[in-house]
Amino acid sequence: MAAASSRLRGMISAVTLLACRRPPLPGSLWKRQLPAVGFPALQFHTTNMALRASQEDFERAKGQIKLLKEDPGNEVKLKLYALFKQATEGPCTSPKPGMLDFVNKAKWDAWNALGSLSKDSARQNYVDLVASLVSSQSLSQETSIDKKSEYETLVVTREDNITKIMLNRPAKKNAINNKMYNELILALEAADKDDSSLTVLTGNGDYYSSGNDLSEAAKVPPDDIEKKIKESFELLRTFVDHFIDFSKPLVAVVNGPAVGISVTLLGLCDIVYATDRATFHTPFIQLGQSPEACSSYTFPKIMGPIKATEMLIFGRKLTAQEAYAQGLITEVFPDSTFQREVWTRLKAYAQLPPKAMMFSKQLIRSFEKETLHKVNFEECTLLCERWVSDEFMNAVVNFINRKSKL
Repeated sequence: MAAASSRLRGMISAVTLLACRRPPLPGSLWKRQLPAVGFPALQFHTTNMALRASQEDFERAKGQIKLLKEDPGNEVKLKLYALFKQATEGPCTSPKPGMLDFVNKAKWDAWNALGSLSKDSARQNYVDLVASLVSSQSLSQETSIDKKSEYETLVVTREDNITKIMLNRPAKKNAINNKMYNELILALEAADKDDSSLTVLTGNGDYYSSGNDLSEAAKVPPDDIEKKIKESFELLRTFVDHFIDFSKPLVAVVNGPAVGISVTLLGLCDIVYATDRATFHTPFIQLGQSPEACSSYTFPKIMGPIKATEMLIFGRKLTAQEAYAQGLITEVFPDSTFQREVWTRLKAYAQLPPKAMMFSKQLIRSFEKETLHKVNFEECTLLCERWVSDEFMNAVVNFINRKSKL
């Protein structure tokens, strides 16, 4: 049995070779190695376009991939691979690899998922996806508002009257640890005082955020638990208060799956744009916890008590389209054009009179600000009780055990 388990772990680890295998996709990205990730169903924008990408555009995009300084992640590379194959060879006709051939099966699944997408449409989607990657990385390489050493878990930039706060722990799926909580508080304070018109929250990599970093809870010595809970209460309460009190329009650009507090905070944002591959999951009860970030108030108000209950208590995971239908997000965009379309729109919004936007937001929010602060206090108080419960402790142990088996 031990030998079989060892063999299975060895086969699963073969997925990490994805970044090292060179398919027909040009460029050096396949030389870089990243941890294996899950690959959700791939969806692409297939409506007829007035302007198709030319062969010259396609060749230029292939060249731009080589210039990317950051590895975009296995999921994005699979999309690039699939679109490249579809654009050059057409629909997938290759035999399906065996179940244990994880690497080639992942590639085959990605290509086969495109179905009968035409070569022209695949070429257009390939060009658009590369353009969004180039745009995203160029934004992250802009001059930081503050010294680079000030933030370890964020990338904060300002351009075109927009302050962008990007969660920057991609290897941890942008899980929020204590360091990130404190840095987000500082970044929000700075953004509220600078001369930008809008503030944008987004994530680096495949995930928007996987929520709280539960691994930190396992590191607390038993004798320090009571002290740690008091500190966590103050930190969480202060953190959420900063969202409640933020004076400028606050926009969430959800670039991938969102979990836990990264979802509940959306109810305190003014606009929420999401890629069509984003999902929204609040598994509080499964983890022995309770809702936070004022979601016990904002979610029933946004989507109605029945839908909010299904999500907050029973942990129903929503797709981007479902979240849009329930009013949690403003608009859904095709993943291949997400960055380009969203940032074009935000740059236009940022040219509106900034004080008029700020005062209008304050007027809209002023009628419920006191209520939100009260809700935040009550939620944090209940969470403190949950953090010392057997249910929460068992959930943390199970989480650590699952991580250790991967």
